[in-house]
This record gives sequence, structure tokens and C-alpha cells, in this order.
Amino acid sequence: MRGVITENSQLTRVEPYDLVAALLIAGLLGLALATFSHYAISNDEEVQHRYGELIIAYYTSGFADKTLFEYKNLYLYGGLFDIIAVLLAKVLPFDIYSIRHVLCALIGVGGIAATWATARLIGGARAGALAAIVLALCGVWYGGMFNHTKDIPFGAAMMTGIFFLCRAARDLPQPRWRDVLGFGLMLGAALGLRAMGMLLVGYVGVAIMLQLPQHMKNGVGEAARFATRSVVRFVPGFALGYVIMIAAWPWAALDLFNPVRAIFSFAHFHYEIRTIVMDQVYQMADAPRWYVPMYFLVKLPLITFLGALAAIWFVARGLRHGNPQATRHRDTAFILFVALFPLACQVAAEGPAFTGLRHFLFLVPPLAVLTGLGLDELITSFAFWHRRGPAVGLIALSIVFAWTASVLVRLHPYEYLFYSPMVGGLQGADRRYEMDYWVNTMSEAVGGLKAYLDRTAGQSHRIYTVGVCGERFAFERYADGRLKWTPGWLEADFFIAPTHMDCDRLVEGKTILSIERLGVQIGVVKDRRGFVQRNLAHSPRNR
Repeated sequence: MRGVITENSQLTRVEPYDLVAALLIAGLLGLALATFSHYAISNDEEVQHRYGELIIAYYTSGFADKTLFEYKNLYLYGGLFDIIAVLLAKVLPFDIYSIRHVLCALIGVGGIAATWATARLIGGARAGALAAIVLALCGVWYGGMFNHTKDIPFGAAMMTGIFFLCRAARDLPQPRWRDVLGFGLMLGAALGLRAMGMLLVGYVGVAIMLQLPQHMKNGVGEAARFATRSVVRFVPGFALGYVIMIAAWPWAALDLFNPVRAIFSFAHFHYEIRTIVMDQVYQMADAPRWYVPMYFLVKLPLITFLGALAAIWFVARGLRHGNPQATRHRDTAFILFVALFPLACQVAAEGPAFTGLRHFLFLVPPLAVLTGLGLDELITSFAFWHRRGPAVGLIALSIVFAWTASVLVRLHPYEYLFYSPMVGGLQGADRRYEMDYWVNTMSEAVGGLKAYLDRTAGQSHRIYTVGVCGERFAFERYADGRLKWTPGWLEADFFIAPTHMDCDRLVEGKTILSIERLGVQIGVVKDRRGFVQRNLAHSPRNR
């Protein structure tokens, strides 16, 4: 059955596309558990984990230990993920970073499940399956699932909150309590990670406003009563979200308006961080308005935009010619607003931006929902051209999906380096856009250096110094006793660097390991021992 499907029919009828989605999600869970160890510790993970420890210390000390409020700028963020990871580490006999990576990956798969559920609620089983596949094949999402421990959980919480809100909106002004409380739980989870979770509160107002026109037919008074009753019904959800937020974000509990202050602080961040787009290097505070939209265009598969544009077209056509699927198109319009509003705010405010679309990853799941809905409508429309049109459309989609999946397999474990054919893929993006900013190549680089020493140094007990264009902590997690980190790159025996922002070109040396994907060099290890002597011979103190 096409069109909008009632919840009862969804619960009692299992369609083939539901089986496809279930197999996909089960496969992703298995893949995540089998490959989590392939992903290196990212640049931010040490400080994030430390922040979680400080939050727990704050509570266990009876609020006496206030170190967390002075630890970098992390007090501006919630620490929900980090708190959970720290607590799990106390009861599980595993490495803390393995725990973090598995936990983040499972949450990321949960975000894919929420994307499926939302698209299915709005457009049916096929739309849901297509949306889940599209998000699973987004390299920025799948590749980030293992160590983007702030952005992926936030995106998953936002998408799940939107799912509960869409369900609740269908029963306004008296939504079921399970939907209201599910929304409140996800609101708290989102706010317990980033202040931008307050968007969910605004989305409640948008969902109500979208239904006001049909109530205005009975007068302004009726519309006002509808809106009031709807808002009141969400109050327990708001309260639940607030409680979770202050538990995971102590600074938010110090003042009612601190979450708002955090948002304004983010809008005025000015660090000495450089970023690159279309061959141009900018300071983060000077990134152009089109920076984030451009990264959406080049980082997501082209099929994402085809489906999203189709969804917009079908909604516009339905509004223009009378709408036999009013609920579906209203919900699609709501998802469109959710996907575009934060991006429009970024463009209008020309806020600081860096590392591509990382801080806007939470918009990728709603875009995947739009894509699933639009592709589903397109496939249905093919039946007007030929009775086998939908089958041909599905075959074409399968080919596109298979090609995208093959690219991600070849990129593994650096799937987040996926670039659209629009810029020539990774080859076209090389040194023109953001590359391995997380320095996920660290594990492979250090492993390659150790293997090199095994071949060339034998049983030597010499200690070698290593300069690292990346975080010292991540390097030392993979290094053995032969390798010692040094801040003096020019005096180092070896040098490890990603090619991101040409870091590999800052120090000369003989390349002994080149880390490549799709024919593109993304990381190097250089032997500098001969160059060190040359540098010392020409140094001022030896003249």
C-alpha cells in the first residue's frame, strides 16, 4: 500500500523493505563490532574523556571539586557521552578508547535506525529503507561513528527526538505520553551534549504551527486553544529534558540562561585555527558564508541531493494542485525546515566554521530522511511512464548504492574522507579541502614506523625521537619503548604527519611510509636522521 501508513498497520504488517532495513541495521552493528579497533584515537578524545572524569569528580566531591569549570572551554558543552564512557570503563575490563569507539558506533547505528523510523513513519516502508541506506553510505556519518564522540551522539539524539516529535504531532493536541516522554528523553540527551539541542524546543512550535491553518477554519479562538493545549502537553517532556541536561552539564545548572550564553559563545569563537575550502585557506573566524553549504555539496553523495530535491518538488506540487497526502507532505515540509533552518542561520550570521561540516553533522540524518522520501516518490512516479518503471528505478538506485559502498570500502578506515564526484572524489579534493583533520592515520603511521624499525634496526635498543603533526597522547598510545615524542620536529629522527593542510611538507625527510587511499596520499612517515645532521651543521651555534 502506497501513501501514508497508519501506525497500527505499521506495527502489524512487516513489508519486504522492513526486512531490508532490519538486515542493514543488524549488519551495521556487526560491522561496527568487528572493525572498531581499526579506528585510531582522534585529536579530541583525550580531553573529552578527561572532561567526563572531571564532571564525575564534581558530583562525587559534593560539588567541591570545580576543576571542570576551568578545563579549557569544555564547560560550554554537556558531557553526557563522556560521563557514560567513564562509568562504563569502571565496570568493563576493556581499554577506555575501545569502549568509547564501540559506544559511539552503536549510537551512530542508532541514529541510522531513527532515520529509518522517521522516514517510514512519514512515507512508508520503502522510504524508510532508502533513508537508512542513504545515511549508512554517507562517509561523513559512517566514518565519524567511531570517534566523533560529540557530533555523532548529538546528531543521533536530535534525529530520534525529531522522530518522537513527528509521532506526537499526529495526535495533537493530546499526543501520547510515550511520545512526549521519548521526546523529552532525547531533548535531554541532545542538550547534555551541545546547547544547540534547544533547537528541538523550537521545533515543537514549528510542528504546532504547521497544523494551525486547519484549525483556523473554525476561528482564531479554536486555533489558540489547540496551540495552548498542545504546548501544555509537552511541558513534562521539557521538564524531563531539563533534568537530564543539568545532570550531564553542570555549568548549565549554575544559571538558567547559561545554555543560551553557550550558543552565543559558539557564535563568536575565534581560535588560531585554519581551514581550507576550494584551495583557499581561511582563519576559522573569516570563513565565508558559503563555507558550510559548500562542504555539504562536496561531502555527501550526489544521490542525497537528487532525493532531497525530489521531496521538495513533490511537496510543492502537492500544495499547488491540492494535496491528497496532506499528512505526508506536511511532515516532509517539517523535515525540510529541520534540515535547512540551522544551515540558513549559519549562512545569515556568517558564524565561525572549520573542519568541514563536522559541527553540522546533525543535519545529515534529516537530509537522509528527505532523500528517502523523495526517492520513494520518484520511484512511484515512474509507474506513470511504464509499469516496470519502479523496478528499473530500484535497479538504478542499487547500482548507485553499490558504487558508493565500494568507495567507502576502499577508503576504510578513513570513510570520513569521502568526497563527491562533483569535485572529482578524494583525488579532486586532495589539498584543496579538509583531509584527515582527526589524524586518524596515527595508528597506521606508528605501526608502519615500528615495522620499519623491526626490518632495519633489528634488536637495537636505541630510542628514536619522533616529531608528530598531531596530538602527543594519540601517538604515545600506539608507540613502543623505542619511540619518544619530541616537540622539536627539526631535531627529530622521524616525522609523522597527515597531508591535511600540507602538514607533511613542513619538515623534510626521506618518506619511508606513505598512507594512501584511492591513489591519494593522506599521511606520511619520514626518516629525518640524515637531515638532522644537516640541520645541526648549518645551525647558527655551529658557525
